[in-house]
Amino acid sequence: MPKIVSVSTYQPPYTLHQQEIEQFTKTIFQNNIPQLNRLLKVFENGEIEKRHFCVPLEWHKEEHTFEERNQLYIQLAVDYSVKAIQKCLQNEMYLKRPISTEEIDAIFFVSSTGISTPSIDARIMNQLTFSDRIKRLPIWGLGCVGGASGISRAYDYCLAHPKEKVLVVCVELCSLTFQRNDFSKSNLVGASLFADGVACALVCGDEANVENQKMVPSIIRTASKWMPDSEDVMGWDIKNDGLHVIFSKSIPTIISKWLGPFIESFFEEVGLSIKDLEHFIAHPGGKKVLLAYKEALNLSDQHIKLSRKVLQENGNMSSPTVLYVLDEYMKRIKKGDSYGLLVALGPGFSGESVLLQWRE
Repeated sequence: MPKIVSVSTYQPPYTLHQQEIEQFTKTIFQNNIPQLNRLLKVFENGEIEKRHFCVPLEWHKEEHTFEERNQLYIQLAVDYSVKAIQKCLQNEMYLKRPISTEEIDAIFFVSSTGISTPSIDARIMNQLTFSDRIKRLPIWGLGCVGGASGISRAYDYCLAHPKEKVLVVCVELCSLTFQRNDFSKSNLVGASLFADGVACALVCGDEANVENQKMVPSIIRTASKWMPDSEDVMGWDIKNDGLHVIFSKSIPTIISKWLGPFIESFFEEVGLSIKDLEHFIAHPGGKKVLLAYKEALNLSDQHIKLSRKVLQENGNMSSPTVLYVLDEYMKRIKKGDSYGLLVALGPGFSGESVLLQWRE
């Protein structure tokens, strides 16, 4: 089975505590949103402690055009991706030897917070030395589910090409999409929750020339699920001034009713039970989302502990977030023959599940 051989994360340079962001948001919105003080409780109730951003808080005091935001997205997405790729391919925690970018056979670039043609992966390839025969697959618009979907598509690729090595690069600069003149509740919730982050994973086929320092997860199987007529659950409303967040309050309820049957049927397909699951590697969309996972799958607090840790320390970074959680698990797991499930949900409305096994 293909394996996730290495993973890395990169934190943008501006770290802010939740109280600072709450106070700034109050200043921006105080004359425009009725009962603002009551609504600001979402900052405390979400249990996020700090987040990381690509721009300082003061940047949001000024108006910025969609063009200005997007140019900054392109510049920083390339810069941060290069750093994450280098860190992933030279990660001594996982790899016995560094992997050269020239050894990479395919790159899957995942993002939803900016627009670029040529896509960001092409721009990255002009910063690092990749083969001119590399295959490229830019994936746009999957939002929070993008990290899990990127891993699934890399798995599909490695099944067909067992000697090859694939990079999955996820970049989201959510702070550049913040709309200071959008007084909707969705925008306020987004301001309390979203952050910037970057992650990179190296997925390799069975016959790829790579050696690991420690046990890493094999990908057993993946599953996707889509909910019809659910475009308004989450996503972007694209307007002249940029991307406006769509964020339905029904998301936790949807997860509670929809996720359980999806995962149960997936486990039946592979001949397992949810009781066999030791590690739950969930995209922490928010506190309520984690509790909905727990309820839907009858999980313990221990199952969501590391997802909660990532949420507390980083907020919701959209697509890279689940790879931050994966990195936390890969650093810790020492016992073989244990199963893990990597799960994320996103616009569409859709879900992606990746069954992993740490094998002796």
